[in-house]
Amino acid sequence: MSQPKKAPTIQDVARFANVSTATVSRALATPGRVSQSTRDRVLEAVHVTGYTVNQAARSLRQHHARTILVALPDIRNTFFSTILDAIERETTSRGYGVLVANLYLGSATAKRLQDYMLSNRADGLLLLDGSIDPETLNVLSRPPHTIPLVLACEDVPGTNFHTVVTDNASAAERATRHLLDLGHRRIGHILGPETNVVARDRFAGYAKALQQAGLSPRAEWLFRGSFEMESGFAAAARFVSLADRPSAVFAVNDEAAIGFLSGLRQHGILCPRDISVVGFDDLTVAPHYSPPLTTMRQPREMLGRMAAETLIDLLEGTEPQRGPVRIVLNSDLIVRESTGLPPTT
Repeated sequence: MSQPKKAPTIQDVARFANVSTATVSRALATPGRVSQSTRDRVLEAVHVTGYTVNQAARSLRQHHARTILVALPDIRNTFFSTILDAIERETTSRGYGVLVANLYLGSATAKRLQDYMLSNRADGLLLLDGSIDPETLNVLSRPPHTIPLVLACEDVPGTNFHTVVTDNASAAERATRHLLDLGHRRIGHILGPETNVVARDRFAGYAKALQQAGLSPRAEWLFRGSFEMESGFAAAARFVSLADRPSAVFAVNDEAAIGFLSGLRQHGILCPRDISVVGFDDLTVAPHYSPPLTTMRQPREMLGRMAAETLIDLLEGTEPQRGPVRIVLNSDLIVRESTGLPPTT
């Protein structure tokens, strides 16, 4: 009976690459600490020998899980899919795993975050939700916990962490200015949740563009809502009930915009013949809806990648900044068929 083949070891990799086992370990765990040529030799040796890293054993030795926790407000929202994909790709390339915590469950979410982090299941936290109580995050970041944390997508006012966000206020201003440039002067807005910093920033951008044009928001044209399609659908019902209607609407996000368009269609109001609509995010469905949606495209892939990169650099001590870094990425206006000139009648 043949003996089972012995699994290749780190010593085998070191002999093949003609380096020490310590160099192999550095090349695989912290590649930035070795030269590119050395790393290439080690990776070739890994491929040839068939060596695989025993991640569990490494974690026990180093007292690290080599895992990051990604916490987001609602995993059902398709907005996060591209961001999560980019995070997973970046972390995998750096030798880390990903845990995902869905914070949709409400008030108990802060306690869940603490349980995750303090049980050592993850080395750092990447938070995509700006509604978390600031003091909860500040407690996690102070001794004896001192958990590395990066905020992405949304700020948390009252905190001072590394942050990767997009230009919500200025992007909303540009979206509203697009409608103004088309000749619209009667512009409404579908709002997001009052407590959400992103929704507040987008309203601020909308209001600033109107102010610069000598206009101001009209209370009856501000439709309270959320980031969900149902919110936009409800806004359409309120819009139809108005005796004096706006000729254009800027929605807080694409889902609200699409729900709004769907609701208007049921009442025979067509876009852009009767009304122009601008969304925000450029979801996958946006160019395929009828009509294709004019929107602000957030660089979601870049946001996810840079957020993961920032957190892992923080974990590995390669982050050069002494204080928290703030990265603001620019969004692009994508003009499609949902916007046009104001109705003539």
